[in-house]
Amino acid sequence: MTTSNEHPTSDRMCYHADPEATAHALLNQATEWLQFARGLTGLLADLIHEADTVDCKRMALGLEAIGALTNMGVQCAAQAHVRMCWEQAQRGCELGDGTGR
Repeated sequence: MTTSNEHPTSDRMCYHADPEATAHALLNQATEWLQFARGLTGLLADLIHEADTVDCKRMALGLEAIGALTNMGVQCAAQAHVRMCWEQAQRGCELGDGTGR
């Protein structure tokens, strides 16, 4: 049996937000995910500064976690943007439907 040092990377990872969540709630979630990534980045930086040697496998795992957290935050922000655009388009349609509402 052969082993590989390659880790499967999935660019297709998708964050499924609550379909009823508002754009405001999604932006709050995005902020949380990005704060988690920032905290982990600071932790890893401190560990590297204090370490005599660096365990590359563990460092790679930490960096992958930062990437995943950042990806989650970006997806939340993108979904919030889509919801804001959708709501704006719906308001535009309501104003232009001739009913004056």
